[in-house]
Amino acid sequence: MIVPAIPLFAKTFNANATQVGFIISSFAFARFGSGLLSGKFVDAIGERLTLGVGLAMVSISSLLCGFAHSYWQLLVFRAGGGLGSSMFSVSASALLMRSVNDAGRAQAQSIYNSGFLIGGVIGPAFGGVLSAISLRAPFFVYAITLLAASLTSLLYLHEKRLGRSIANSQQSTDRVLLRDAFKLRTYRIALIITFLSNWILFGLRSSILPLFATSQLKISPSLLGFGFTCAAIAQGSLLVSAGKLIDSRGRRFGLLAGSTFISAGMFFLIFATHQWSYFILMILFGLGGAFMGTAPVSIVGDLFGGRGGRVIALYQMAGDAGMIFCPIIVGYLVDTFSYRTAFELSGALFLIVIYLSLRLPETRKELNHS
Repeated sequence: MIVPAIPLFAKTFNANATQVGFIISSFAFARFGSGLLSGKFVDAIGERLTLGVGLAMVSISSLLCGFAHSYWQLLVFRAGGGLGSSMFSVSASALLMRSVNDAGRAQAQSIYNSGFLIGGVIGPAFGGVLSAISLRAPFFVYAITLLAASLTSLLYLHEKRLGRSIANSQQSTDRVLLRDAFKLRTYRIALIITFLSNWILFGLRSSILPLFATSQLKISPSLLGFGFTCAAIAQGSLLVSAGKLIDSRGRRFGLLAGSTFISAGMFFLIFATHQWSYFILMILFGLGGAFMGTAPVSIVGDLFGGRGGRVIALYQMAGDAGMIFCPIIVGYLVDTFSYRTAFELSGALFLIVIYLSLRLPETRKELNHS
C-alpha cells in the first residue's frame, strides 16, 4: 500500500535518488539485522505475543512516517518498522509450522503465501489511489490495517481457536538451539537454497531486470508492469496446487520443479533479444516462485516443527540476505561489464540449487524411504 507513496513523499523533502533508496533499504536492513533478536522474542514470550507486538510496532512506525516533517524523520521512522516486521514474520512462520503436521505443511504455507501475493498485487493499486488524495494518507490507512491485524492476532490466535493444543510459549527443553540446527546438513542446505532463490526472484527481478527490459528490449513502462502482473498471476494460479504436490510428492520434488522453472527463465533472460522473451521469463519466474516459496520453508518445518525462534529467524535472514546483496552485486557487474555478465553469474549460482536439491534427503517422513 505504501510502496507508491514512499519515493514521492521523500521527494517532498527534496531527497535525491540515493536518499530515496536509503529509505527503502533502511527497512530491509533493519529487518535483517534484528532477525535473531526477533527469534529470541519468540523463544521468550511465545509466537502470539511476538506477532501482535511486531504488527503494532510496524503500525506505529507507519503512523509516525505519516506525521514526518523531514527526510531524516521519515528515514528513522521507516527503519524502526523493520524490527516489528521481522518479529511478525518470524513468529507467524513459527506458529504456522507448529500448528500443522507434515502432511499439510506445504499446503498451509502456500495458502499463507497467497495472502502476501494478493496483498502485493492489490496493495500498490489501492495505495496509488490514496496517494492521489494525499501522500500521507497511505501511511495512515496502513497503520490502521496493521493495528487491526495486531488485535486479531492477540485476540484470536490462542489454543481454543487453533483447534488443537499448541502452547504459545516454548519450554526450554523443547526448544531447538541454533548451534544444534547448524549441525544438520539439511538445514544448512535450506539456508543456501532460500538465499539463492531470493537472489533471483526478488533481488535480480526487482533491480536490474526492469532496467534491462526498458533499455535493451525497449519495453515500455506499462508493458513492464504487465510482465510483473503476468508473473503474479502465474504464481497465484499454481500456489495451492504446488503446495499439494509438495506434500504428496515430497519437498525434493518441489525444489526440483521450482528450480527447473527458474532455470528456464534464466535461460530466456541470458539470451533475450526480443520483447516476448521478457514475458516468457516472467511467467517462468512466477511458476518457479510458487514452488520455491513453499518447499524450502516446508523443509525447515519438517526438521524442527517451529521449535526454536532463532532457527526460523536465521532461515528468513538467509532469504533477506539474497534480496539485499543481489542488487548491489549485480548492479556493480552491469556497471563494470554488462547485463549478460550479471545474468550469467546469477544463472551459474542458481545451478547450485539444482545440485543441492538432487543431493537433499527427503524430509517428508512418510515419503522418506532411505
